[in-house]
Amino acid sequence: MNTSSSFNEIIRQAIIKNWNNNALTDYQGQTLQFHDVARKIEKLHIAFENAGIVKGDKIAICGRNSAHWAVTFLATLTYGAVAVPILHEFNAEQIHNIVNHSGARLLLVGDYVAKEITPSEMPMLEGILNLPDFSLMLSRSEQLTYAREHLNMMFGSKYPREFTQDDVKYHNDQPDELALINYTSGTTGFSKGVMLPYRAIWGNISFCLKRLGSEVKAGSAMLDILPMAHMYGLSIEFLFGFCNGCHLFFLNRLPSPSLIAKAFTDIQPRLIIAVPLIIEKIVRKRVFPIMQTPRMKLLMAMPVVSRKVREKVLEQVMAAFGGEAYEIIVGGAPLSTEVEQFLLSIGFPITVGYGTTECAPLISYSDWHSFAPTSCGRPIDNMEVRIQSADPENEAGEILARGTNVMLGYYKNDEATKQAIDEDGWYHTGDLATMDSEGNIYIRGRIKNMLLGANGQNVYPEEIEDELSSMPMVSECIVVQRGEKLTALVYPDQDEMMNVTREELQGIMEQNRKELNTRLPGYCRLSGIELRDEEFLKTPKKSIKRYLYQ
Repeated sequence: MNTSSSFNEIIRQAIIKNWNNNALTDYQGQTLQFHDVARKIEKLHIAFENAGIVKGDKIAICGRNSAHWAVTFLATLTYGAVAVPILHEFNAEQIHNIVNHSGARLLLVGDYVAKEITPSEMPMLEGILNLPDFSLMLSRSEQLTYAREHLNMMFGSKYPREFTQDDVKYHNDQPDELALINYTSGTTGFSKGVMLPYRAIWGNISFCLKRLGSEVKAGSAMLDILPMAHMYGLSIEFLFGFCNGCHLFFLNRLPSPSLIAKAFTDIQPRLIIAVPLIIEKIVRKRVFPIMQTPRMKLLMAMPVVSRKVREKVLEQVMAAFGGEAYEIIVGGAPLSTEVEQFLLSIGFPITVGYGTTECAPLISYSDWHSFAPTSCGRPIDNMEVRIQSADPENEAGEILARGTNVMLGYYKNDEATKQAIDEDGWYHTGDLATMDSEGNIYIRGRIKNMLLGANGQNVYPEEIEDELSSMPMVSECIVVQRGEKLTALVYPDQDEMMNVTREELQGIMEQNRKELNTRLPGYCRLSGIELRDEEFLKTPKKSIKRYLYQ
């Protein structure tokens, strides 16, 4: 287990220790071993140096997950430059804004992004390189052009015999030194640039190595599904896996449900990091239809048989995720209570964590063996958490976090930084929760999503949505306030739509509304359900952009 106090030292030791092992694979494509990664990092360092890039300069990366995306990120931090990961789902204008706002000197882009952006809209850039082969797309610097054209010659001159483990030497990072700026996907306005120091990344990685390293050993396979430009995918899928000596596979194209299912079967990952949408789709489409047949319901009602049935169902569900997973960690958004209860009832190794971009991202987590249902774990090592409430166990309050993982602040935005981090160093998350005596955190909603009832009661729409999403014909939903009344917007299940008319669908929704209202307090009841013909627009981490529908 590598728990060095320096992030770059963890990277260096991981490379040296696993020198001849497989490191990064583009799914159904090329594989790089750890020594290949080290060699490519060194070539990028030579290119950076000869192009005049100095420590602290910004280097932006925008493209789908790939081995070369990973290499570029590692090369940037181990050089001492500042990485600016940009979600490839952002449109051209957003990419231009982030590159310009960050002051990036270089931009590395994937094939898709290269076709979308307009270089003239990013006048401060000195060059754009293509991620697939590191070729120059644009150079505004003679130094950069020369460095790229003569890179192999310069590498050969520096290492005339061979490049060995002894040649792996990286920037000596300091805890509070800026490592990367991550621009939040956000749901309102222009994204904020979260400034994350090396200590925050180190805090996340060292925790994962300590808590998961013994179960997810070096050489284990991991599948990187989540975008690495998002801190959840970057820290827990990619960086932990790499630092632990795992073999990482990247889905370097659109991760459709069928592609993900095939990849799980082919790769058999030892650890799965996912957002709820992935888990819920697999369970609702593949498992629930079987569990809800009359025969299965009968078998489940028989005590002796039900245990064997649950074991068989568990085996089938595990197989859908490759069959080798130690556990599946869900984060980024709430997991459906119905799906969570089902998975726990069959002994499925699932756990839910909690974090924010501003904490790189981990704030809480529990191993699946000690996971408290409906919670999101307990505060992780090096982090304090408290609930801003007179009665944290029973009355929801804002989650405050303090410790190693907390950001430095928002880039070029002192006012937003002061609002987020108070004088005592507590980061105000904007999320509402309760915390039990064991330290388990139970998310209740977002402060900005909270609605005020007619008589001043607090209404948490997420709790209503969780109930509604498990009802017939509901695929996605949000609850909004119209005057003093609550209305649900529903995108119906398209697979089931083929069997019903619009009139029948409206009848089903009205029945859903009436049934749901019997479970809710008077001030939370729905006055109506409005059907949508199109899916809700979502952020890259698959959260609905609520502000568009208020």
